[in-house]
Amino acid sequence: MTPMRAERLAEVIRAEASAIIQRGLKDPGIGFVSITDVIVSADLRHAKIFVSVLGDEEAKRGTMAALERATGFVRSELGARVAVRFVPEILFRLDESIERGTRINALLRKVAEEEPRASRRDVGDDRQDPQG
Repeated sequence: MTPMRAERLAEVIRAEASAIIQRGLKDPGIGFVSITDVIVSADLRHAKIFVSVLGDEEAKRGTMAALERATGFVRSELGARVAVRFVPEILFRLDESIERGTRINALLRKVAEEEPRASRRDVGDDRQDPQG
């Protein structure tokens, strides 16, 4: 299969799976979930669905367990919505890249706030020794 076809199928699966999870699943164990990416294998038989879950570690574990339980339902709903000969086997994976990005941004902000104080100290040192 062409890589372009796998990419198109991944986008369709992302949109449809997102709608299924948001509107079709009634499991109270599923928290706030966003699908961040879908990767479909070259033979179109397998799809990894990467999800971001808002909440603490317990909420993430509960949501991932609920998604694992709902895998069959999500796959059957995809089969009804997506026109493909074979519906890919799906696998949910937790995507923590958003949290890592948020943590990196917070660290960068902290460094940026500390930087003016450090440069003021350096300037103060220059003033004390004009012969420098």
